[in-house]
Amino acid sequence: MLLTITYEGHNTQDLGYLLHKNPSRAQQFDLSYGKAYVFYPEVSDERTTAALLLDIDPIDLARGKVGSTEGGLFDYVNDRPYASTSFMCSAISRVFGTAMSGKCEKRQKLADTPLNLTVQIFSLKDNGNSDLAIKLFEPLGYTVTLERAVLDSKFLEWGNSPYINLTLKGTVKLSTLLNQIFVLIPVFDKQKHYYISEEEIKKLLTHGEGWLEAHPYKEKIAERYFSARKDYVRKALDILLADDPIEDLNSEEEALQEARTPLNAVRLEAVKDVVLASGATSVIDLGCGECRLTSLLLSEPQIKRVTACDVSVSALEKAALRLKLDKMSDYKRNKLTLMQASLTYADKRFEGYDCACIVEVIEHIEESRIPAFERAIFEFASPRTIILTTPNKEYNAVYENMKKDALRHGDHRFEWTRAQFKEWTEHICKKFGYTCEISGIGEVDEQFGSPTQMGVFVKNG
Repeated sequence: MLLTITYEGHNTQDLGYLLHKNPSRAQQFDLSYGKAYVFYPEVSDERTTAALLLDIDPIDLARGKVGSTEGGLFDYVNDRPYASTSFMCSAISRVFGTAMSGKCEKRQKLADTPLNLTVQIFSLKDNGNSDLAIKLFEPLGYTVTLERAVLDSKFLEWGNSPYINLTLKGTVKLSTLLNQIFVLIPVFDKQKHYYISEEEIKKLLTHGEGWLEAHPYKEKIAERYFSARKDYVRKALDILLADDPIEDLNSEEEALQEARTPLNAVRLEAVKDVVLASGATSVIDLGCGECRLTSLLLSEPQIKRVTACDVSVSALEKAALRLKLDKMSDYKRNKLTLMQASLTYADKRFEGYDCACIVEVIEHIEESRIPAFERAIFEFASPRTIILTTPNKEYNAVYENMKKDALRHGDHRFEWTRAQFKEWTEHICKKFGYTCEISGIGEVDEQFGSPTQMGVFVKNG
């Protein structure tokens, strides 16, 4: 299988820097199922083409390379398919992994710039579905052309080949192009050469960051990407369609913690555990979004009253659908109140609760409005326990695809470092008469800490 990338413009030999592959020589890469070759069929200042050729060795495929941890297809007998598209994606990740991350120390400005690129993928299996390539790539801004030959010109009754040669042209960052190809190539024939595990959810969400959530065909992409694994499709779409998609599909933390448990799920479980440990029987979920935390609390016998509050009416409408309010049991329905309100205004309805939960909300408030938020919650509502979570800005350095000083979500007004969060909690305790215990949620990085920081405020006296 062959893939070529052509860059047209000025100083196009810089494509070698972006791909981290020298145009002056061919390079060979050993894979557990064969070899990959990178070479440049044409090089000039105006037009440069890089080619990735995948040569699958049937013996290596069956037995695996000596010393390889990937293994082969176990002595020729296995129910996993021989899927060239899947092998090509593995080769792209192995050979162009740094380029996919968007990092290029010597030409970073160029790596961050949309370029005039043309990619050709030869012998791509689509099983005769010519509309598929158009549905997948045209919404991303590419001009799509494809060629399909007949199986045999002497036996036209055999019909057309199930393989196409696909050409995509567009103005796009190279890293974006590579990630889109990585995700969408396996969608064509719905097959992979290895067993599908939850690791694939992480791959889909990480490499689909920034474009997949807006793709009009995203549901079908997920269905075909995971083929028969409908449970993985549901998990991926739940994260992809969340209020804060980056919070759930960004890199190792937000996509899936160790590709198994979404950070948001870990975070909500941690908050629920603290609510129960506080002894609270009445809780207000401030900035509830689609009521994922509220849903967990409703199932707890200890909790007798739950109010879910959000400034967005549409979020509350979605929450009602998600909670299946019309079909909810009387037991749960009698516990629940949905309420529209702003957290930056004192509101009598916030008062009288044992515990208030403010999960991933404060960073969405303009910094100039934080003092008003503080008074509304800590002075006027003044519950016995307040549980507040917010991103740890330092942890952003762990994410490969995040630029320096970038925020995790487009609607975040700020993000605090651990020192800044600690300083703010001390200010709250001193001004409003609380004590606070700070902890981390999510996988801990030795240098940068946890992805989420949580403050548990308890009122003095």
